[in-house]
Amino acid sequence: MVARRKKRAAQPGAEPPGVLASPPGYSAVPIKFSEKQQACHHLYLREHRVREGARSAWPQKRTLFVLNVPPYCTEEALGRLLAPCGSVQSVELREKPDLAEGPQEPKSVFFHPRPVPGFRVAYVQFQKAQGVRAALALQGPLLVSTESHPVPSGVHKWIRDYADSVLDPQALQAEVDAFMEAYDRKTAEEEAQARAEEGVPDEEGWVKVTRRGRRPGLPRTEAANLRVLERERRKRARKELLNFYAWQHRESKMEHLAQLRKKFEEDKQRIELMRAQRKFRPY
Repeated sequence: MVARRKKRAAQPGAEPPGVLASPPGYSAVPIKFSEKQQACHHLYLREHRVREGARSAWPQKRTLFVLNVPPYCTEEALGRLLAPCGSVQSVELREKPDLAEGPQEPKSVFFHPRPVPGFRVAYVQFQKAQGVRAALALQGPLLVSTESHPVPSGVHKWIRDYADSVLDPQALQAEVDAFMEAYDRKTAEEEAQARAEEGVPDEEGWVKVTRRGRRPGLPRTEAANLRVLERERRKRARKELLNFYAWQHRESKMEHLAQLRKKFEEDKQRIELMRAQRKFRPY
């Protein structure tokens, strides 16, 4: 076992003892939550690059891609850790890497569920390309929570999360009003565009017909609903299968024959009565 370890350490390109092997193309930077913590956590950094022909709104050579960001490391804390490398323009945390897109629009804190806390990835944008190169050459360990910038944990973190879960009615009303204004504006633009396109033939000569101008349907009254239900009941009754079984069919035929015989006997009696009442009256 000792000889095998010596042989592995003697191989060219092998990491020296005590140094964590980082993924290919990444630089490992150790961080700690605080000075009291003994174990180190490692962030893996590399310059953000996309494949040739792929679109990305993140600026090339000025964006740093970070893997293995722990849950307690916020965007503010990550920006503070990398601030000595250069002026940080923006920091965005995501649940998974998405290289084909740029910064996302901020989501609503009221109508979007909060992500499950876990390890995430980050995109850090510097104002100059020198910041990316300086971040790749960082030596740790770096402290996330310091005396000047403490990160809440334990009971303090639970209290903060509970306070954040209580909604502010004024902020909620302001966001709802802003959403409705944007929706009304978009609806008005779509109606104006449809009104402008109505009656104008396209390249192939087709004319677009819209529903604008139709009278909106009036809500049904209770009497109208009852009439509709009665109509549906009669329709279902007509669709029901009569005499589905063979014994039902035989019984219906026998009942029909019995009614015919009864009617025949009644007709015979009526004819006999008429013959008995008939008399010869010459004058």
